[in-house]
Amino acid sequence: MTPAFDESAPVQHAATLCQNGQFADALSRVAPLLDRPAPAVTALHVAAVCALGLNRLADAEAWWRRAIDAMPAFEPPYDGLGALLVSQGRLPDAEALLRRQLASVTPLRASHHHRLGKVLEALGRLDEAEQALGQALLIEPQSADVLTDLGNLLRVLGRQAEAELAYRLAIAVRADHVLAHANLGAILVDMQRLPEAEAASRQALALCPDHPEAHYNLGVALQNLDRLPEAEAAYRDAIRCRPGLPQPHNNLGCVLRAQGRHDEATAVFADALTLAPDMAEVHYNLGTTFAHAGRHDDAERAYRRALELRADYGDARFGLATLLLGLGRFDEGWRRYESRYEQSAFVHRRTREVLPCAQWQGEPLAGETLLVWQEDGLGDMLQFSRYFAEFRARHAARVVFACQPALHRLMEAVDGVDAVLDHETATAQAAQFDYWTSLLSAPMHAGTTLDTIPPPARLAPDPVRVARWRARLDALPAGPRVGLVWKGNPKHHNDAHRSLPSLALLTPLWSVPGVHFVSLQKGQGEDEARQPPGGLPLLHLGSEVDDFADTAAIVAQLDLVVCVDTSTAHLAASLGKPCWVLLPNQDVDWRWMHDRDDSPWYPGTVRLFRRGRDESWIQMAERLRDAFATHCAAGRVMADETVRAV
Repeated sequence: MTPAFDESAPVQHAATLCQNGQFADALSRVAPLLDRPAPAVTALHVAAVCALGLNRLADAEAWWRRAIDAMPAFEPPYDGLGALLVSQGRLPDAEALLRRQLASVTPLRASHHHRLGKVLEALGRLDEAEQALGQALLIEPQSADVLTDLGNLLRVLGRQAEAELAYRLAIAVRADHVLAHANLGAILVDMQRLPEAEAASRQALALCPDHPEAHYNLGVALQNLDRLPEAEAAYRDAIRCRPGLPQPHNNLGCVLRAQGRHDEATAVFADALTLAPDMAEVHYNLGTTFAHAGRHDDAERAYRRALELRADYGDARFGLATLLLGLGRFDEGWRRYESRYEQSAFVHRRTREVLPCAQWQGEPLAGETLLVWQEDGLGDMLQFSRYFAEFRARHAARVVFACQPALHRLMEAVDGVDAVLDHETATAQAAQFDYWTSLLSAPMHAGTTLDTIPPPARLAPDPVRVARWRARLDALPAGPRVGLVWKGNPKHHNDAHRSLPSLALLTPLWSVPGVHFVSLQKGQGEDEARQPPGGLPLLHLGSEVDDFADTAAIVAQLDLVVCVDTSTAHLAASLGKPCWVLLPNQDVDWRWMHDRDDSPWYPGTVRLFRRGRDESWIQMAERLRDAFATHCAAGRVMADETVRAV
């Protein structure tokens, strides 16, 4: 530090000592100069720097302010005092100081506006911050640091494409700008351009192998790409580089849970809570981990703690709702289940904004028209179609169901449904209705308890389609006919656990004599159905099915359906057919409850086979085979001659 206005030996010597970290000695040499009536600004500045090094913050501030008052155009005190005020969280004071600097110092540099922009952003005045950063770029258009901070601001403002451009411009200016590469990876994750996000994060790490944010962003990209072991390694690297960050711990816990490593996940979440005890997201994720592990009381406590910390936390409210519903605590469960509209990932969360008619909140329906909106999967709609009768019982004048075309033919015949529309047509006609609602809100309005679940809507297969499919099924030899579905929707969040890895796992069923198997598999798994393992006899009909009316016509002529947790289970049970449902060993859907092998939603028709915590799919298949053999030997699989005669 070279004094600009006082070149005396004491000031020069003090500056040298200060640069070497000898703050006390430096201050002792310059202090006598401060008692003069008008001390040199360089002496005041050197003294302030020494005081800062000695943690005498009040003295540092006082001496910097004296220097600024003595000579407003002298720049170094602004830099030191501004950094001190920001470090103390005194952002309004920092803003005032920086504006005084802009009014007093010439020539203005990009760094002046840059610092002001960052302070304004921290104050939440984002539009002003953008203007300040823009001024910095007018002075220095190729400042990679300013471009990167502008990208950060634009990301906060939700202007993702502009943020991406800012980061790419920063990289074009300076290819080795690590933070620009790292933050480019983050914005690309936000935009779900995951392979590009991975590449940007890896480029940042090539430049700086121990960059914690780059490791973290890489982990997020890999986690979203479902490359969980790699994501785990990335999060562990982020923690290694900066152990005090709670977010990598939180995400690592989620990755471990997704791999079924619940004990490890619980320990990692505990580490995160040590770092951030009041981080609601960690309590929520811990609750979900406990729920998957069957520790229901612990899950409830964790969810409720998350809600204490953040009452509007939609994911935590929904997690608690599904936990309570699975435990049969329907009263609070149904009320909290409405929180699904608060979840950012909920596909139908904007329904309230799109539909112009009022959302039904339990008002009298006599003489009113009601639009019922499909949400969630096809199986949900089949399960809750029983509530159309509830709307009819409330004397609604007209009830119209908006749903996917695959359900149209089947739902047209459901009691209580006056018409079926696709979503586009229903949206165009929505203003003609008095109310809209979802089938999944109906149990709350009906006050459904575990003891008052309405019976399933009895679905009626189309006789014409039954006759068409009979020709195919009658080609099978005499004996029980069993439908199989071993894979569900590959886009389902829990597909990795609820779908069977392969049809080959069900091959023990073929050892039961006299039984004939029919594949209802459509989409994922059809390749196996066309070429069954070991050449086992299997009639594959799934690829010829157009909609659920076709599936219903086939199932109506079967004696039993064995399937994973998918819509076919609800269809079979609603047709009154015996159905065995194979459930995973974690993240079991709430509708199948806990610790029971039957379903209150489908009494007498559904039998549940739950995979044990430490049970392999092969072991479960053997258990299923034994039950199947006993079932057949006892003569409980009987043809439904009435339906076949239709």
